[in-house]
Amino acid sequence: MTHFGKIKSYDSSVGTGSISPEGGGDALRFRKADLQQEGEMPKVDQRYSYDTSEVDGGKKSAINLQHQQSNEQSQEEQARNQPG
Repeated sequence: MTHFGKIKSYDSSVGTGSISPEGGGDALRFRKADLQQEGEMPKVDQRYSYDTSEVDGGKKSAINLQHQQSNEQSQEEQARNQPG
């Protein structure tokens, strides 16, 4: 099942971070390897979709994270890419 949340923190030197579920609850840890676009640097408050996996004796972590662009961001990018 796919969930949605916002990046709470990300430490690029270590390659780990946490995401706060939109539905509430504790933030989930993730690793850079769990990002679908590994070259992309997640930023605080960006919205991502993710799945969950149980690790370390039942603790959940976020996997398969994929950045979700808002309509507002998409329109801004389209405007920037217009010729002229």
